[in-house]
Amino acid sequence: MNSFKPLLAALAMAVVSPALAQQAAQQTLFTNVNVFDGVNEKLMENASVLVEGNLIKSVSTVPIPSDGATVIDGGGRTLMPGLIDAHWHTMFNFWPISQVMGANFGALSIAAAKHSGEQLLRGFTTVRDVGGNVFGVKMAIDTGLVDGPRIYPSGPYIGQTSGHGDFRGPNDVPENPDTPLDYTQRIGHTLIADGVPDVIKRTREALRMGASQIKAMAGGGVSSLYDPLDVTEYTFEEAKAIVDVAKTWNTYVAIHANTDAAIRMWGEAGALSVEHGFFIEDETARMMAEKGIWWSMQPMDAHGEDAFQFESPISTEKYEACVAGLEQVIALARKYKVKTAFGTDLLFDPELAAKEGKFLAKLKKWYSPYEALKMATSDNAELLVLSGPRNPYSDGPLGVVKPGAYADLILVDGNPLENLDLVADPGKNFVVIMKDGKIVKNTID
Repeated sequence: MNSFKPLLAALAMAVVSPALAQQAAQQTLFTNVNVFDGVNEKLMENASVLVEGNLIKSVSTVPIPSDGATVIDGGGRTLMPGLIDAHWHTMFNFWPISQVMGANFGALSIAAAKHSGEQLLRGFTTVRDVGGNVFGVKMAIDTGLVDGPRIYPSGPYIGQTSGHGDFRGPNDVPENPDTPLDYTQRIGHTLIADGVPDVIKRTREALRMGASQIKAMAGGGVSSLYDPLDVTEYTFEEAKAIVDVAKTWNTYVAIHANTDAAIRMWGEAGALSVEHGFFIEDETARMMAEKGIWWSMQPMDAHGEDAFQFESPISTEKYEACVAGLEQVIALARKYKVKTAFGTDLLFDPELAAKEGKFLAKLKKWYSPYEALKMATSDNAELLVLSGPRNPYSDGPLGVVKPGAYADLILVDGNPLENLDLVADPGKNFVVIMKDGKIVKNTID
């Protein structure tokens, strides 16, 4: 009976393919728009953009015949690529950590799907999810069951005993060799691995689950209680083993790390993306530039209404110490032209997650609006394609407005290249949001 399964699958596709073909032929034509293409600072004025199916078919300053397309008159507004958050946690952004750690996985996934729909309405059409079992939510989004951004999943964090991904209780070590995995490991949010054979196995398991890139815990973190910030996590041999496994799958490793020593060691081991990196020093920034290692930064505030709030004073103290180093690292990244990605890492707080666009607008303190928007579109897209053949969205480029690119688009009421604060209020200023050729918001009338 199993031998007939491929034939049945092929017949099923044959039945639905005419409907799919008809859907793919649907067209949307944006007229009278000024286009920020995600790459060039100068707007393409009074342009038209034709979308066919889920891809952009043409971009032109010469009128494009509508021929049955749904026409949206932009009225001189700015059309730009959908935004990309390069450091997001789909499963962890909306409940306090104490609730997440003990949550029923089914309920957590339903809540994550709901909040993913809200994120899409903020104009973030793609995220790189750097930790947590997001595979079910991703599948629901990709199949159209729920609305949400494209997700580049890392799956479970790979971390050491006592590392940033070790969320076991205070009395759970020493570990009995026969002790079953704790809940967060059983459901695939995190995997604890020690020693070269173990990290090889766990990395391969994450890739088997469907990770587009691997997330490894390389140094002390804020939300975890057993690893001070100065700790370098994993030895060089273990780090290289994780990187080598990712390379055999033609993808890369992103590391959680803050201290210069940890970043340098993992950079030498071959990691290609540094998340946070609040304590990067001069020579390490130079090394990152030379090796093409990305710095995935988050514009966080140490104090005020947008500062992260933690249930543990230990985490609060570590958070404030990290954010204090942000200014220096931005200066070093600019000095050496380190490839820089924008992410938010908004965690455990739905009110903070709703400010995702506001965090993008915070970049104006150090970058021009053009630099910030390029970072959150085409630059972030350049980072995503390091996943090579593990790229789950390879039919066209992301983060740009050009023929052949995915039709992930935002129509902005105003010019964000002149006023970056427009992205901080997407409810008011994003009048049309399109993802994968589908209009998910249209208030232009």
